Parts: sequence; structure tokens; C-alpha cells
Amino acid sequence: MSKAFIKEGDGSHEEEEPEIEEPAIPAGSKNYITPGGFKRLKEELHELLYKKRPEMTATVAWAAGNGDRSENADYIYGKRRLREIDRRIRFLTKRLDAAEVVDPSKRKSDQIFFGATVVLKDEEGSLKTYSIVGVDEIDFEKNHISWVSPLAKAILKKGEGDVVSFRSPKGPREIEIVEVRYEALQ
Repeated sequence: MSKAFIKEGDGSHEEEEPEIEEPAIPAGSKNYITPGGFKRLKEELHELLYKKRPEMTATVAWAAGNGDRSENADYIYGKRRLREIDRRIRFLTKRLDAAEVVDPSKRKSDQIFFGATVVLKDEEGSLKTYSIVGVDEIDFEKNHISWVSPLAKAILKKGEGDVVSFRSPKGPREIEIVEVRYEALQ
């Protein structure tokens, strides 16, 4: 092939990065989120828009003024970080626009729905507490699980005293629902 048909870059060594896979919402489903989760996403978006992005833009502008961009690490990595910030801003904006805020503290039910905090007893008799939250709020340290997780899907619409079978990474399991409550989640 002739060199005339080879695209030459601008020497900035910028290559497109693959999209980061974000938690998926099932097709046709709403983006349920708790008030606390909605607030955290809004705060992150605000931080990106009004602090991190302007700081990174200033860094890239300064680095661009230092001459040859092809060997300018501040410029190259600054541009890459700026693309990551912009990608996250787009993602958060879409998620917040599609969010349906559900306040679990306002629900009164003995059945398990989005926002429930449940106490489960496993086959060995161990008790574990989980809160069912949106896909953007998963936090394993707090035992916040997504409403689309296998465990949450298995217990949705069930109540105290029900024994439920579900498929876990360790294989088929049975759990008993000991308690169902609705409270504000942090």
C-alpha cells in the first residue's frame, strides 16, 4: 500500500480507549435509585463539572503551551484523563435523567420490594442483612445489593417466613427470610 493511503496522526499518541462497562439496567426497566444514591450521584457530577474538569482543562492548556505535544506526558495523560472525566459526566447525566427515586422509608409492607432491608438465614443458620438498592448504589461493604442481582430477584415479592431457593456462585442455595423492614438508607 502506498504511503499516501496511510493515515498519519498528529503525533500526540492519543488512542481511543474502550468504553468502561457500567452497571446495566435491564431493558425496559426503570433506573430505580434511593434518595441517598441520587444525592451521591449528583454530588459526583457536580464535583466533576465544577472542580475536576476545570482543573484538568487548565493542566492540559498549560501543557499544550509547553511545545511539542508528542512527547509531552502532561499533555498526553491530561487529555486522556479529560476524556475519562467527560465520559463519566455523560454517564452520570444520563443516569440521573433516567432515575426514578424511591424512598424506602416511606414504604410500609411485609413483602420485599426495592429499598427493603432484609435479614436472611442461610442453610447453616447464619444471619445476614441486605438492603436492595439501585444498580448504581451497589456497596458490598454495606451489604447493599442491586435489585437485579440473583439474590434480590429470588426474594422480591416474598415475605417473612418464606424459604427461597436461588442459584449463587457456590451453586443452588436455600435461604429463609427472617425480617423485612423499610428504612432510610445511607
